[in-house]
Parts: sequence; C-alpha cells; structure tokens
Amino acid sequence: MFNLAWDEVIGMALKEYKSGQAFNGVIGRTFDVSEPAWPSPLRAKEGAANVLFIVLDDTGFGHLQCYGSPINTPNINALAKEGLRYTNMHTTALCSPSRSCFINGRNHHSNGMSCITEGSIGFPGGNGIIPFENGFISEILLEQGYNTYAIGKWHLTPTEQTSAAGPYSRWPLGRGFERYYGFLGGDTHQYYPELVRDNMQVEPEATPEEGYHLTPDLVEKAKAMIADAKQVAPQKPFFMYFCPGAQHAPHHVPREWADKYAGKFDKGWDHYREETFKRQKELGVIPENTVMSRHDPDVQDWDSLSADERKLYARMMEVFAGFLEHTDHYIGELIQFLKEIGEYDNTLIMLVSDNGSSAEGGPTGSVNENKFFNNVPDNLEQNLKALEDIGGPKYFNHFPWGWTHAGNTPYRRWKRETYRGGVSDPFIISWPNGIKAKGEVRTQFCHGIDMVPTVLDCLGVEPPATIRGVTQAPIEGFSLKNTFEDAAARGLHQTQYFEMFGHRSLYHDGWRAVCPWPGTSFVESGRGFGDPIDHDKLNELDAEGWELYDLTNDAAETVNLADKEKAKLIEMIGMWYAEAGKYNVLPIDSRGTLRLGLERPQIAVARTKYVYYPGTQVVPSSAGPRLLNVAHSVSVHATIPEDGAQGALFSIGGNDGGFCLYIKDGKLTYGYNYVADQRFVIRSDGAVPAGDHVLSFEFEPTGKPDLAKGKGAPGTVKLLVDGEPVGGGDLPVTVPIQYGLAAGLVVGCDNGAPVMLEDEYLPPFAFTGTIHKALVDITGESLEDKEEMIAAYLKAAMARQ
Repeated sequence: MFNLAWDEVIGMALKEYKSGQAFNGVIGRTFDVSEPAWPSPLRAKEGAANVLFIVLDDTGFGHLQCYGSPINTPNINALAKEGLRYTNMHTTALCSPSRSCFINGRNHHSNGMSCITEGSIGFPGGNGIIPFENGFISEILLEQGYNTYAIGKWHLTPTEQTSAAGPYSRWPLGRGFERYYGFLGGDTHQYYPELVRDNMQVEPEATPEEGYHLTPDLVEKAKAMIADAKQVAPQKPFFMYFCPGAQHAPHHVPREWADKYAGKFDKGWDHYREETFKRQKELGVIPENTVMSRHDPDVQDWDSLSADERKLYARMMEVFAGFLEHTDHYIGELIQFLKEIGEYDNTLIMLVSDNGSSAEGGPTGSVNENKFFNNVPDNLEQNLKALEDIGGPKYFNHFPWGWTHAGNTPYRRWKRETYRGGVSDPFIISWPNGIKAKGEVRTQFCHGIDMVPTVLDCLGVEPPATIRGVTQAPIEGFSLKNTFEDAAARGLHQTQYFEMFGHRSLYHDGWRAVCPWPGTSFVESGRGFGDPIDHDKLNELDAEGWELYDLTNDAAETVNLADKEKAKLIEMIGMWYAEAGKYNVLPIDSRGTLRLGLERPQIAVARTKYVYYPGTQVVPSSAGPRLLNVAHSVSVHATIPEDGAQGALFSIGGNDGGFCLYIKDGKLTYGYNYVADQRFVIRSDGAVPAGDHVLSFEFEPTGKPDLAKGKGAPGTVKLLVDGEPVGGGDLPVTVPIQYGLAAGLVVGCDNGAPVMLEDEYLPPFAFTGTIHKALVDITGESLEDKEEMIAAYLKAAMARQ
C-alpha cells in the first residue's frame, strides 16, 4: 500500500465514495486540485401555476348564490364569473370519502374509505387506511418543487391514529404537506376548535369573548404560510388544500351575520325550493326540461307547523345562511390576498363541496348534532329555549331536514344517500392565465376523482410511477381540461359507481340506476337510519328495489323507468357489481351510526388500566379506553393546598356530550352531559380536605343499553376519597355510542367547549392544586374493595418518577 502513487490511492478511495446524486466535479487529494459541484436545487418548471383547492363541507347544489340560492356568496360568485361552473359534478355522499377522492384521484373504496374513519370496518374497501400506493397530489407536487400546505378539516387519518402516539405517517405532514393548521376530525366547535399545528395540538390564540372564530383564523394562517415562502422564493409555486369547517355543523357564526337574514326564510323550505328552482333555470345550471323532485315524505309540511316551530326553524336557517356568507367573505379575503401579491392570475382554483346538504339535524333540527350520531331524538321544547343562542358557542346546532332538502334543490334526498341530492355538488374552476372562457357553464359528467388528473394535465405533470419508493396504483379519474374551452366536448368520465351505507347507484352515459337503502324515504320504508340491520329487507331491495332514471330528460330523478326499461336496468345493475368488484366495494354494510361504535385495532396492547398525566395533549377517545355502557372508574392522585383548590381533575368530551370529575366549592363533583339533552351533577357530602389524596368516581351499569333508541346503559355513580365513599347518585340515561366526533380526554382541565354549563364552571377550569397522575380502570372491580391497592398503585407510580 505504501508503495502506491498518490493518484492510485485517490482512485481507490473514489471507488468507495457514494453519494445520493451523481457528482460532476473533480475530487483530488487537496482542494487546490479539486472542482466542487453542488447538487441542483429542486425547482418547479418556470411559470408553473399555483394550485388552490377550496373544499366546503355539507354545501348542497342549491346553497351557493351562483347556483340559484338566495344566500349571498359574492366572492364565490366572482370565481364563477371569472371561471367555469360545472353542473354535473358528483361526490361520494359523505365527507372524508369524498375528500380522499379529491386529494388522490382514486375512488373512495380504493382508498379504504367506504365511510368516515370513525365508521371504518375491517375490509380493504372500508378500513379507513388510505394506501401509500394511492399517492396524494401534495406528494406528487412536492417532488415537482412545490410548497404544500393543508389548512382546516383533515379527516383522512384513521381515527385510532390521531393521538400523540401516532403513527404520524397518515397525518398531513406524513402525506406530502410541509405545513398544517386545522383539525384532524370530522367536525369541530367553531369557537373552541380542537387545533393541530403541524404534528402537535395547540389552543386557539383567542377566546369567543375576544372575537375568536375558526374561519378567519384559518384564512390568516393560510395567508401567512404563503407569504412565508413567497418572500424567500417568489418564483416557487404552492399547492394549498384549504378546508374550512363550514358548512358542517355546528352552524356557528357571529350574530350580526345571521341577523342579515332575519325574516328571509319565514315562508319556509318549499318556498325556498320553488324560488331557487326558478333561478337555477334562469342561470342555466339545470336543464330547461328539469322537473323538480317531490316534497320529500320525511320533511314536515311547513304550513302545518306551529308558529313556534316556524320561528325556530327559520332562525336555524338564518344562522346557516349567515355562516355561509361569513365563509364566503373570508374566502374572499384569501382570494384578495393572492391578487395583492400578484399570484391570483396564475393560480388554478377548484372550489367544491364534499357532499350534499346534511340531514344530521334530524326532522326537527337540533341544538346538538351529536344526538344524531347517538340516535337520540330531539326535543322541541329544549330547542325553543335555545333560540336566542343558536349560532353562538353554547350549542352544537344543526337545521332540520326541510332545509336540508331545500339546500339540494332540485334534487331528491341528501347527504349519506346516493340519490343526486346526496352526490351532486357545486364545482367551480378558475384559472385566469389558463382558461380563456369566462363565466360559462359546463355540463359534462364529472366526479371528485377527476380533480387530481385535471390538475396534473394542466401542469404538464405525469403521474409518478413511485413515491418514496412505493409503486403507485393507477389514478382512476379523468382530466376535465378538454372541457375548459369547449362546452360541447365529450366528457371522458362515462361510468361511475356510488355506495354509502348500503345506498347504491350507478351512472353510465346519461343513465342512473339507484338502489335506495333503507328505501325511498324513512317514512315509506318504515325504518330509521340507525335501526338494526334487516338483511332480508336488504336482499329484497337488491332484487326488486332498483330504480332507473334517464338524466337526459329527467335530471332530478322524478320518473322511475325500471318497469319500462328492464333490459337497461339489468345491464346497469350488472355494471354496478362489476365496478364493485373492481374497486373493493363489497361487502355492503348498511349499519349506519352503529358502525361508529365498533372496536378498532389500537397501537397500544389491550389493557384494562390506563395511566394519564397532566400537562399533556388531549387523548382522542378513539385511542383511549372505551367508557360507554361498561363499568369503569377514574382515580386522580392530587394534592390539595391548605387554602383549598378547585377545577377539573379529569374530563372527556365537551358541550355535545361527556363527563367531568372536578372540585367546586371544595366538594368532589361528577358532572355528566347526556348529549346536551340532560346534565347531571353528583357532589360529595363534604369538602375534600387539604393534603395528598386519591379522588375517584366509580360507574356501575344497572341496565342494558338500547343503541337504536339512543339510550346508553343507566347506572350509579359513587364518589370516593382515598377509597372511602363520600357521595353518589344515579344516571338514568347515558351516551350510547360516542361522546362526539372530536371527543378526547384530558387531565387537569376541561378545555374547549366545556362538558358542563357556565353555571357550573367556565373553560378551561384548570385545577388549582397539583395533579400527579390519573388512573382509568375498566376491570369493573370496586374501588371501595380495592382502596389500598388503588392508592398504593398511584402513589408508587408517582414515587418512581
């Protein structure tokens, strides 16, 4: 070795040199005989367009002003005037399944998203786990030199993976987004949102009393993200996925916005439909030969309602309308910002809703949407008492079915069902630099899976064969670019299946076949959405219940041709099953809200005792112990100072349902919120003395739940201090299925929208003593019998810290 010349030594060294990129310089023994060569920075094509997706929630075909609605949406109207309105856009009938289509161009069952992630099942088409081979547009554009941002609602991570334990691979930052600010779940309180910044929970920067509302917060964060990068690299394009919580429940908006619509809906939902239908024809967003669908049998007759009912329902719609105009205003602020920084003209904007108008308010509307998810009927008297506060932070409100149906004018039915009212949505594309046609209507059939291929076609980007080493599945949608300048161009998307909760349909070349579940309406079927499954009825519908519509002559599905066109119907049914086999649709699962209560695999091994700590992030209820309808106890090891303490020791849920263990006026207290329908307070007989204590409650069921009727197991609650009983009481009814879509547990406070009302406490009601740890026990063993073991367990655990 020592006899070799230097150039031979260097040559041998270079053979061992490895780099991620080819090195085009020269490496010599010393710097003076070497030539550097830097890896080329990743840059997008010169002049590459920005891309902005604006995804509205639960906004029906007849909700936007530019689609015939009486609700003012001037900024969305302006987008339509400067771009194109598509009148034949379709979604999946439910939010996160549709969003999975929007963001990766594959069908929702191909994405494992047959339902929202909270309703996932253990089959490939419905496990709630979007495969990495179905790459997101954010992942594709990141590799093309784009900045990528996600803002607002996500709802694409398996619900059991949204805790601080992760895994984070299916959070926004794990799927190609560089920045994220929003909420991971399906909905959130607009005044007290459950916020995540990047990969960590954060609290809102202000309170409702200080004027906080989620929508303007999201817009401010969106503008800041864009500005952060543009001031450093002005030429670098961005992709932004902007998803406000609007128009999903809760319908929250400052009162002045709702008051703009005072009296505007006093004539009722049928009048809304009639007037909107006329405007839709004038605007050309429905065919001239369209006949409006019937008054739905599940919708009350407005004229038969009492004066109080009409007053309540009109106000619920005023709040919704104000919420939509408020959202439009802040979308306008985001658009204006793009104009101010010179990016608007070269930004490809797609605005869409994820499904038709929502029916989660039930036939009478609700001051708590969570009642729907728990099959709990609403109470008109309670709703009337809430009239003046609807739209504010106190309630989780939603309008009744009459307004749902009106919002989908001219179509029948609504969200969760695959009639056109559930799947036909507004869709606007604007791109001043890329589309010459302005203010025109396009009638070609399209679906949410067509958004990604359209963007890639516009940008001249080929779908990658691999992303991060994972071979990619084919994109299943079709580009719409050929329709931009040619209103008569033949649409490329000719066949599309639909399925949601067993409700099925198929579009093919102007025809639609529909198999409604549980039937054409709840009244006509004699069944409710949350009723137990009747497999015989499902099989009967499959054999005899399919309907057939010729959309060329009947856009609103009013004339069933099943008897007249049997050969066509049989062809369409066979085609549905072929598509179902191709895209992992089977098995058909019609369990409705009952799917929300299923057990799912957890990252943690199964256990019966859980230890939690103060000062940590909220633990989503999907990642914690299931405390519904089972015996359980919560014990908190705390130190009470000499002058006493107050505050929340342990809480789960919020103003839509949950419970809290707390100290008030010196007494240990258990507060229970049964979906805002009833609240129960159980206090200790005396005050908790100063010192180190284990403060506990124990719940013991005394009956069985009836999930279909919205009733959880009744039970008794016992309060204990250091294992000694100090009080107790009964819970005649409990939450049956879920505390709330965004419910989580936390030690030491009740942050966000609180479990109990303001006469008990105000959030965050942080505990003023010291909390060491909390133990949740679902063994069913009595704390009174195990007092020494429980106390020793907690104190020993504390000593090990």
